[in-house]
Amino acid sequence: MPLLQVKDMTHFFGGLRAVHNYNLEIEPGEIRGLIGPNGAGKTTIFNLITGRYRPTEGEILLGDQAITGLPPYRIASMGLGRTFQNLRLWRHMTVLEHVKLSQYSKIDYGLFGAFFGTPRRQRQEAEIEEKAHRLLDLVGVDHFADHVVTNLPYGAQRRVEIARALAVDPTVLFLDEPTAGMNPDELIQMMEIIRHIHRELGLAIFLIEHRMKFVMDLCEIIQALVFGEVISEGTPEQIQNDPHVIDAYLGREAVT
Repeated sequence: MPLLQVKDMTHFFGGLRAVHNYNLEIEPGEIRGLIGPNGAGKTTIFNLITGRYRPTEGEILLGDQAITGLPPYRIASMGLGRTFQNLRLWRHMTVLEHVKLSQYSKIDYGLFGAFFGTPRRQRQEAEIEEKAHRLLDLVGVDHFADHVVTNLPYGAQRRVEIARALAVDPTVLFLDEPTAGMNPDELIQMMEIIRHIHRELGLAIFLIEHRMKFVMDLCEIIQALVFGEVISEGTPEQIQNDPHVIDAYLGREAVT
């Protein structure tokens, strides 16, 4: 059974059709990509699947559970983590606090435990901190744990956001433009980090990205989206050589 299925999803903003008849199946451990020009509907698809918008039509399944229209926090707790194209970090919080905060939806020591510092609270707080350090180490920024996050280099802030998404224990990780704003060295490092996460945690990963070499080197299956519709789906080689994708998005120079 696929980890994630999207069936015939369509969405309108007022009278504007943003997504039309979108379908997706993500298998365990798979790395998929979604490409297309600006305004094609890529981030809208992420937002529909992760609960920021409710689709006008269609069905979304995470495993065997319907998640269509559920709020984002419920979907995240069920195993779907995500990052955002524009960083969404809290400017006065430390790196460690960001990753710890994402775990508090799963605590069960209650108000009594929080107020009186019960052994259960102490145990769970220690587990939360240990896990946060482990995830920060996984993405290579644990040495920044006590730094205010906005004092970090941009590429490091991107890694913190990924660690925060991993803190909800996802089975599927959505990455929206993970290399946006990065220099060439940071881009190479991000590719290695994503591969490392995939190798160590065995997650399925679905990413949006404009940098074609990044997508082609990393993804097993790619969808090309234009005006809210998938015009092609296949391996990187198939996408690179599809005349419809070349004409609509890649351009002839990208494949010569």
